[in-house]
Amino acid sequence: MSLLLSLGHKAPFLDFGVELPADTISALVGPSGSGKTSILRAIAGLLPLKHDQVSFSGEVWSDSTKGFYRPARSRPIGLVSQHYALFPHLSVQDNVAISLIHLPEKERTAQARHYLDLAHISGLESQYPHELSGGQKQRVALARAIARRPKVLLLDEPFSAVDRTTRKRLYVELQRLHEQLRTTVVLVTHDLDEAAQLGSHIALVRHGRCVQSGPVSQVLTQPASEEAARVLDIPNVFEAEVQSRLPNNMLLLQWGPHSITACGSAPSVADRGLKFAVLPQNVFLVRPDTPPNSQIDNPIPAVVEEVIVLGNEAHVWLLPKGLSSCRLQVRLPERAVRRYAVSKGKEVIVSLRPSDVITFGV
Repeated sequence: MSLLLSLGHKAPFLDFGVELPADTISALVGPSGSGKTSILRAIAGLLPLKHDQVSFSGEVWSDSTKGFYRPARSRPIGLVSQHYALFPHLSVQDNVAISLIHLPEKERTAQARHYLDLAHISGLESQYPHELSGGQKQRVALARAIARRPKVLLLDEPFSAVDRTTRKRLYVELQRLHEQLRTTVVLVTHDLDEAAQLGSHIALVRHGRCVQSGPVSQVLTQPASEEAARVLDIPNVFEAEVQSRLPNNMLLLQWGPHSITACGSAPSVADRGLKFAVLPQNVFLVRPDTPPNSQIDNPIPAVVEEVIVLGNEAHVWLLPKGLSSCRLQVRLPERAVRRYAVSKGKEVIVSLRPSDVITFGV
């Protein structure tokens, strides 16, 4: 069971294909203007495309090759837009009840109250949207969306308009609702932390295309291409030369004057350039008191260019020796910066574990 998408259009440009697992929260992540909202609207049936094939668990919602298009009102979806789209002239209860017009009025009222309670917004039934906080509006919009008992719940950056504390509470509410309803959720966000906290599956979107899709833990730590690494905002992407292939699916790379080993595949021709990435948190500072004969994975001597401390974490930029055009970003605990006197101009050695050197083609 899955949500299958194949979307093609010129304006907005889309060349997007992905399979999202059912009964999970899947996050569409990408920068502003990448096409995420257009994808969501196409799933909902609100954006007719030149080419589209949308199906859920074998049920076809649209297929342009056969001239079939199921309108939005007939699709089993619930939609929460970025600014909630509540009707200002209707009370909270009536905003939810309007999605239940297929029911008799008495049952409609009871169901509206039920879903308001499920979304933890009961007690405000007679209030109007202008009397609500951002978090309360979000809960009302969510109650209205799930009142239709949708098979697929579509969320378009629903937490962007609320403060951090409220956002954290709403994350809990969404996870609780998902556990209760087991609805397939597609969440649009540009926030990688939000995607990591809420989603079990992620699709990276760039220029209307899916550059990588898979389980969150895999995609966030193993980008499949430079394009995916850029969407993930991984700063450490560099070019190297393949020197040789080693046993156990290992490579020997030449990065400027430095020879480094890495796990992964290589181009078919030796000495062909490839690119590699290293997450800042996977660049390790070698302690100054480390014995000279110690075995260190891929030691890289460097000079500290800049240190920025943000709370308990420090962002450190290094200039690797012999690579004046490369800046290697490291994230260190603030206590490590103090303990080892990491400061501008200091010479240090960092280590790159082979398993943390992620390789992909140029």
